[in-house]
Amino acid sequence: MSSPTRVVIVGGGAGGITVAARLANSGESLKIQIVEPSDKHYYQPLWTLVGAGVFPREESERNEADFIPPGVEWVKDFVESFQPDQNRVTLRDGRQLEYDYLVVSPGLQINWQNVKGLKEAVGKGGVCSNYDYNTVDSTWEAIRNLKSGNAVFTQPSGVIKCGGAPQKICYLAEDYFRQHGVRQQVNVIFASAAGMIFPVDRYRPSLERVIERKGIQTLYEHDLCEVRASTKEAVFRRPDGSEHAVRYDMLHATPPMGPPDFISRSPLADAGGWVEVNKHTLQHARFANVFGLGDASSLPTSKTGAAIRKQAPVLVENLLAQRAGKPLVGSYDGYTSCPLVTGYSGMILAEFDYDKQPAESFPFDQSQERYSMYLLKKHALPNLYWHGMLRGRA
Repeated sequence: MSSPTRVVIVGGGAGGITVAARLANSGESLKIQIVEPSDKHYYQPLWTLVGAGVFPREESERNEADFIPPGVEWVKDFVESFQPDQNRVTLRDGRQLEYDYLVVSPGLQINWQNVKGLKEAVGKGGVCSNYDYNTVDSTWEAIRNLKSGNAVFTQPSGVIKCGGAPQKICYLAEDYFRQHGVRQQVNVIFASAAGMIFPVDRYRPSLERVIERKGIQTLYEHDLCEVRASTKEAVFRRPDGSEHAVRYDMLHATPPMGPPDFISRSPLADAGGWVEVNKHTLQHARFANVFGLGDASSLPTSKTGAAIRKQAPVLVENLLAQRAGKPLVGSYDGYTSCPLVTGYSGMILAEFDYDKQPAESFPFDQSQERYSMYLLKKHALPNLYWHGMLRGRA
């Protein structure tokens, strides 16, 4: 009797758990190990609503152990390095895991330190961020306590988790200020390193109308480079290298992000530090028995859980095909989804592919704000995540 095929999965987040569940459900003879150091698993898309006071942050948290699929071994450690030529992964404690197939999905790294003063300022003095479980409550505190002044919301250059998230909390905060009678005293500013509100033509006009209706001031091509907490100034770098300081009373900062250091310095990385995979098959460009998905991959699409939900079945299909010596026919088209919450009762559901063409799920105009889509974001998508996607069923 032959030994089971050894599959090592790096990362126990959305990508790693979903792939592990699908492989475990495949009926194939596999020995699956997940390398993940964290005891907790987070449904990060909920943090937008946590920051707006809709849910307590605990609603986004589960025990990692509850989602390790039956029969899968959880290796609770960090990856130190990869030796793909030897089919081996070295852990921080010195152990080495050998594999027949490797799946890499460790998520993004938050680089607070890339904005001077941000790491020290976040979580107090009106500086907040939805991008960490430990700071998300500070967003709700800042929103509900602000009575006047400048409320500044930032979006950095480069790749971030869910490209629409920085503007969502801006819209929700504006809605809260309006509902609580302080909107006239609060100047809402959205400062983005990008040159426009959203890169997909189908949805941009609707979002521009939201901004106009809400009276939000936009500062495009403004990349946050420093937080001066002592003087309550947010300093932005312009494309020409000049700097522009904006005074804030509340500052929601979206920190810069990138691939984890242990990925970017590894043989698996491309020139930008991302796991270098074929954008359709998800197979590594240089190592045939390595596959990658999710936020740390080189896939040129928005980094969202919805994208992972479409990537995972393609990866599993192709990994099993490679194992069987068959052609890799599974193909990922770049589908991603940005549920763009525009307030406490509206949402635009942006769904699109690599070519930024709409790839919509519902038989109506998803570029329009709808309460039904807000309810989808609030109730249906978390249930789909916990009970469907992570169980390998959706």
